Amino acid sequence: MPILPILQYPDDRLHKVAKKVDSISGEVLKLISDMAETMYAAPGIGLAATQVDVHLQIIVIDVSETHNDLQVLINPELVYSEGENKYEEGCLSVPGIYDLVQRAEKIEIRALNAQGEKFALKAEGILSVCIQHEMDHLKGIVFVEHLSHLKQVRIRSKLKKRLRETF
Repeated sequence: MPILPILQYPDDRLHKVAKKVDSISGEVLKLISDMAETMYAAPGIGLAATQVDVHLQIIVIDVSETHNDLQVLINPELVYSEGENKYEEGCLSVPGIYDLVQRAEKIEIRALNAQGEKFALKAEGILSVCIQHEMDHLKGIVFVEHLSHLKQVRIRSKLKKRLRETF
């Protein structure tokens, strides 16, 4: 199982909207496995297929302290949200950048699991934030785009400078 390359903001491919998964094929199962390995190696708590340049509605998440509670969300849909809270977020596609983002405090989603079975999930706290963050990726939205225009410009400049310094 290979570690997949993670796209780095402001790569335009992060803005592609993901398509629904039609069927759970062997290829999809391999992608899920590779995404999980990539997320754990990064290390992170969530990864959307968009971040590895596969534009399908697939998310892997594990917010457990022991990293043994992998959740797979295929074709996730938000069916309910309540309240608001600000959380400090980071992103594997925006390394080293953290900022407060306002999200719904509680959510409920419907999705398919890796076996293609429908399920509903209610979430709050860090799981709610992570799900909303990763679902944004499927819509082509990166968390920094929830920030002010000035912060976005500064972040882009910082990341472009960092990229120039590595070459």
